Amino acid sequence: MITESLHPGSADIDAMSTAEVFMLINDEDAKIAKAVKKAKKAVCLAVEDAVAAIRAGGSVIYIGAGTSGRLGVLDASEMPPTFNVPPHVIRGVIAGGSRALTKSIEGAEDDDAAGVRAAKGITAKDMVIGITVSGGAPFVLSALKEAKRRGARCWLLTCSDNIHGFLDGIISIATGPEIIAGSSRLKAGTATKMVLNMISTITMIRLGRVYKGYMVDVVPSNAKLRRRAMRIICQLTGLAPEPAAELFDRARGNAKTAIAMHEKSIDFAEAKKLLEQSGGSLAEALRC
Repeated sequence: MITESLHPGSADIDAMSTAEVFMLINDEDAKIAKAVKKAKKAVCLAVEDAVAAIRAGGSVIYIGAGTSGRLGVLDASEMPPTFNVPPHVIRGVIAGGSRALTKSIEGAEDDDAAGVRAAKGITAKDMVIGITVSGGAPFVLSALKEAKRRGARCWLLTCSDNIHGFLDGIISIATGPEIIAGSSRLKAGTATKMVLNMISTITMIRLGRVYKGYMVDVVPSNAKLRRRAMRIICQLTGLAPEPAAELFDRARGNAKTAIAMHEKSIDFAEAKKLLEQSGGSLAEALRC
């Protein structure tokens, strides 16, 4: 596997100065975005499957082990507060369970049976994205095979060139050897995070969870997020802070609903109904 190979610039890395190691890492990191860009077609196709799954009432499930699993859980965990979607819409599964988020669970990625169990409950409405840098983690592949047997759309996100014929698609990011051979938390991990960011963010945009560059579905669960919601309302309606705050309260703490109320001159119930009829898209609601 290419990430296990020795990087040609690392043979004397332990004798380098701090500044020299910094530059080596920085130069390698600069290559990641270019590698991700080459996977544009596959990423866009994966987004289409993710949008279709969620619109059909299904979920997008990330399944991974080790660093890959942690990155999947991280991305999924950020969806509810950012886009106000239920936790099941995009969720992460990691080999070894929740304990594996903070410590290494030896042998978890090799457990085929656990992978099959991880796919329990997956249906034909769902989309599953297996995440494994090597492309061959048994836990991930067995979960994907079981999910496919259950009718789900199944994709693999990897930094290898492995081919698995049963999959609906593969996103392969050629990140090359790590500066510490085999340490896939480096370039491969960064590339994985970038791709997951793209898939989840573009999917949420396509589903109407973003309007004119603002996260209009932000959940005001703390003071910072309430201030953000207020800024969004002010920016998109032109209201001053005090009337915006009053509108926000009448909208029961939902920025998107508040904006619809103001722009359409309607009350909370009418705005909520309009947004429901528009599939949650503020742009569509305002066009009605």
